[in-house]
Amino acid sequence: MNEKQLEQTLVLIKPDALKNSITGFIFSQLSEFHTGARFAAAKVVNVSRFLAEEHYDEHKGKPFYESLLDYITGRVHYTDENKWKRRVIAIVYQGAGVLDNIRTLAGPTNPHKAREERPGCIRALGTVVPVKDADGKVISDRMDNLIHTSATTEEAEREIKLWFLPHDIPPMMRAYPTEICPTHYYYKDGQLFETYEQGSLFLLAPGDLVWKTDLEILQSYDGSKCTKGRLNTVAAKYLINRAKL
Repeated sequence: MNEKQLEQTLVLIKPDALKNSITGFIFSQLSEFHTGARFAAAKVVNVSRFLAEEHYDEHKGKPFYESLLDYITGRVHYTDENKWKRRVIAIVYQGAGVLDNIRTLAGPTNPHKAREERPGCIRALGTVVPVKDADGKVISDRMDNLIHTSATTEEAEREIKLWFLPHDIPPMMRAYPTEICPTHYYYKDGQLFETYEQGSLFLLAPGDLVWKTDLEILQSYDGSKCTKGRLNTVAAKYLINRAKL
């Protein structure tokens, strides 16, 4: 398979799209007929705050950050009584030009702008919600725009590796290098262990298939931090649908 055919992008169908039952419309818009893209992988994810923080790390500290986390984790659209409904559909699409093709169908990030400039696009069905502080003053906006798509090739790699493990994707559709994990790894409170510690969470075992970059990050742990990347970024993905964090 040539490099163009292996081009990939991450798509997230967000909680507002699921609650409003427009997933069928979104899938039809993103079909191979319209985009030339094929499914490489798909999964339903109960998005933990831990995972949400890693996905939106670039927005940390911005006025809308906390509201954004509540949105992607499903807390905005589902009460605690219905928290079992809080989920996102994560998809890897693959094909020549897939990144730009899908971004075009999704439309502008701001749903109001999408309706003006690209009526009929996916995000034209979304809305903009004012974000208020504790005193009720509007301090920012949150884009409830139904769908996330990777913006660049580099972003697509980072996001696909965050939301998907290698074995979530068929071997012939894996675009990034993998390795076999040689040891056990456990995680607890921002620290990494190779033997079980009371209260720690199991991440990996010898023989597990991992992204090469993940293994490099774990192997760079010096007892206090990883020198080749963020430990939490690695931990968040290997705990998807396994732990409440």
